[in-house]
Amino acid sequence: MNRLDGKKGVCRVGIPEIAYTGLTPVLKTFAVTLLGCSFRCVYCNAYRISQYPDSGWMYRGYIKPDILASEVLRAFKTSFAQKIGVEKLSFTGGEPSIHTPYLEEVVNILMDDFPDLEVGLATNGFCTNKTMERLADLSSYLNFEIKALGTELHQALTGAPAETVLENAEWLANNYPEKIRVFRTVVIPGINDREIPQIAGFLQNINPNLHYRLVGFRPHFLLYYHQAPSRDLMQKLVKKCQDMGLKNADYSGYYSGSNLIRDASIKNGLKNIYQYLNQAGCYRRPRNCGECLENASCPAVVLEPWTNLPAD
Repeated sequence: MNRLDGKKGVCRVGIPEIAYTGLTPVLKTFAVTLLGCSFRCVYCNAYRISQYPDSGWMYRGYIKPDILASEVLRAFKTSFAQKIGVEKLSFTGGEPSIHTPYLEEVVNILMDDFPDLEVGLATNGFCTNKTMERLADLSSYLNFEIKALGTELHQALTGAPAETVLENAEWLANNYPEKIRVFRTVVIPGINDREIPQIAGFLQNINPNLHYRLVGFRPHFLLYYHQAPSRDLMQKLVKKCQDMGLKNADYSGYYSGSNLIRDASIKNGLKNIYQYLNQAGCYRRPRNCGECLENASCPAVVLEPWTNLPAD
């Protein structure tokens, strides 16, 4: 599919567009947030960015690679950046991998002035192996997210199959383990929490020293009213990952108490996901956004979360 000819797939992206840029003191990096994504995750906490332009929000838009590179250089030279030691560039989104040629052009320009520039990338891993090779060459470190292990659950969560993600995760871990900052999974109680030990086993079989971080789900988007994980659940899952032989497993984020979210039965992950999708107007099962005739006007994308109230 040639996006330069006006053709668009699930990501709904033509030319690369940027949501915003800026220095991030905590990570000591200049962050570039790109619009569009190859996934349509039902729990996305940045859905106005990932589901652009269907979200209807306005952002910076297209910036020529040389102009963006000049912006990064100016930021690096500010007294604030020099004081906190910012000399890294990071790409996030949305999903940066759908903009790979653009990222390469920006980084190549910057390398003329900063040959030791560190480049970070956050990715969902859903790309061809050739693209993953290019991203590995481009990056100093990667944050790689595995949403689920089973294909049907992964499709229900994201609209895309899991096989490509898992193949790229294995290839990356075997060939560039030093570039993996972390593998991570957002833990959604009653939906993908039972797969966490299996994902840990998958990673352990590749390399028991890989860093695996569990991230506590925050109620958002189509799962705006779904239950968030407790600290007890997160700690138990980390222990299960460690029992699987994955040495460097940890977690970040949890919710204390369940009074913020309506009580719900959360025993069947797939059933729960499809209930949320049905409430939003998506009835395809198994879910496959790439083959869906409505992927250019998906009702499960354009609705705001508070319009998708749980059924009584």
